[in-house]
Amino acid sequence: MLSKICMRGSTAGGSFCAGYDLSELAEDSPEEWPQCIPETKKPTIAAVSGYAVGAGLELALWCDLRVVDETAVMGLFGRRFGVPLMAGGSARLPALIGLSRALDLVLTGRPISAKEAHEIGLANRIVSCGTALGQAVSLAGSIVKFPQGCVQADRAAVYNASSRDLSEAVAFERQMASTVLHSEAVQGARRFLSGVGRHGSFNLLHSSCEPAAKS
Repeated sequence: MLSKICMRGSTAGGSFCAGYDLSELAEDSPEEWPQCIPETKKPTIAAVSGYAVGAGLELALWCDLRVVDETAVMGLFGRRFGVPLMAGGSARLPALIGLSRALDLVLTGRPISAKEAHEIGLANRIVSCGTALGQAVSLAGSIVKFPQGCVQADRAAVYNASSRDLSEAVAFERQMASTVLHSEAVQGARRFLSGVGRHGSFNLLHSSCEPAAKS
């Protein structure tokens, strides 16, 4: 199945992805800065549990479908430390949920629950706590049974019709990000490592399967 469908997820109790390693960013080494996520011709599914924030949310946006645990928390938390979007989020987020809602998440950096993510079109499915990965595998199984040449051709056609200038948009995002990496992102990463902002008001998710706080 994985030869035909790409999947990204975490086991029960873990987090999908909490974003860039700010300890690397704090070293101010350009060669260490994250690169754009490479495109693929295969269908992609994200099994989201725990946190999918910052670059982790951008990774989820890169996927075609998102199966989200009911306790998951999503958001662009890099806003607090001056870390810009660098993995295509500025292009993919508004394409997925609309410009107004995308700007709400980008400008405020606020967390959203799985329920809100589903309501605005960010999550395709909400599933019970601890079942996101299994449900994503099941979804992949329902897709992989179809003739894959047709699946991939139609997928490519949909993306071509809806985002013809995606590559240019991502390139512009990288250009804009480069203007603040030294001036804000590196310093913000260092503040984070010093303890500023940890376990603050955005820390909505506990390690156990408890419902996320309402946004």
